[in-house]
Amino acid sequence: MAETDEVRAHLIGSAAAGEAISYSDLLERLGFGFSRPKMRALCKVLSVIDEEASARGEPELAVLVVRQSDGLPGQGWWVGCSDSRGYNGPWEGPEARRLVDTLQAEAFDYWRRNS
Repeated sequence: MAETDEVRAHLIGSAAAGEAISYSDLLERLGFGFSRPKMRALCKVLSVIDEEASARGEPELAVLVVRQSDGLPGQGWWVGCSDSRGYNGPWEGPEARRLVDTLQAEAFDYWRRNS
């Protein structure tokens, strides 16, 4: 799997552009084809990136990585969201979309100002 700094750089670029990125597009940018093992490895890297961002007072970036099908993060992100934010709502639908939109907007605003 790619280095944390490389993945973070792609996410900051997406945030500064005001765009989410799909799992498969991010893996492709990193030089990998989409596979479940690669996606799971990427999710571990995303967790590290968000832990480090939190320690620096930056908004989370993993929320920018979404499924192509519905534009929402995958299951691993939602489980972490439950742990870190106490969110126990649905992982799909309007309530989920509102949460993701809010968190993505925080990342977009921050990185437009700071990149």
